[in-house]
Amino acid sequence: MSSPLIDPAANGSKTTAFLTDSTLCIGCKACEVACKEWNGIAADGLTWSGFSYDNTGAVGHSTWRHVKFVEHAPEPGFGGNSGDISSWVFSSDVCKHCEQAGCLEACPTGSIVRTEFGGVFVQPDICNGCAYCVVSCPFGVIQKNKNEGMAFKCTFCYDRQKAGLEPACAKACPTESIKFGEINQLRLVAQERMRELRGRGMDDAQMYDPTETSVEGTHAFFIVRGDPKQYNLPPKPEIPTIYLKEGWKQAAIGSAGLVLGSLVAFAIAGRRKSQSSSAGASLRGSPSSPRRYRIGKEVSRRSR
Repeated sequence: MSSPLIDPAANGSKTTAFLTDSTLCIGCKACEVACKEWNGIAADGLTWSGFSYDNTGAVGHSTWRHVKFVEHAPEPGFGGNSGDISSWVFSSDVCKHCEQAGCLEACPTGSIVRTEFGGVFVQPDICNGCAYCVVSCPFGVIQKNKNEGMAFKCTFCYDRQKAGLEPACAKACPTESIKFGEINQLRLVAQERMRELRGRGMDDAQMYDPTETSVEGTHAFFIVRGDPKQYNLPPKPEIPTIYLKEGWKQAAIGSAGLVLGSLVAFAIAGRRKSQSSSAGASLRGSPSSPRRYRIGKEVSRRSR
């Protein structure tokens, strides 16, 4: 069984993380089972899909840890651990607990909070089921349970961490594919592992931790082979709030244009009204006087 790489409370640091090494994952799904047992989550994935051995499909409201089966057509002459090609690999997916979490920023009730360990935690008793968090997650992790009317995801085993224990999934992993510990120490471990894999000829191995995007890094990073997208890891995850500045800018421009257009319309309407009044006064004044004068002269002639 795995153990924490470092005491999370050591050196005054409590910021923890997961390191999931897909090159060590054997697809046993012990992490899925341990997660469900500890958190009391209902069983799922019992329907045979016919498309894959991976029947749970993805993380969701009832699957907080999910072992993804990355399946490819086998190539003759290449085994599963070949340094040249990976034909069938596994990776345990989980909530990334982003440094800048879209779900947390979108929550209108304060149900989603940041814990002292750096994880993102959903308080079900405060959740109103609006699902704003669902559409704001760049990884598609959090999901609303329509039967219960609330959103759920990985809790980062907050209760276990408070008690000084490591998360259930990391505890149950038989190959230490899931490592848990202080975040900076785990990054060093990941770098060392990358050097080891490259030395074995696995040049397609890479570490996934999107620190350069608007999520500013995660508390669950991965070592994978090949394209991260096949592991449900987007190449450039972004939180929706980065578009707020441009959105407000466009709204301001639109509002300014509307106000300016209204002022111009009122000015034109006022000018036309003024011109109409002047023309009316002119018609009532100068043309009528000579006419009355001529009519008066005709009457006086007739009277003579």
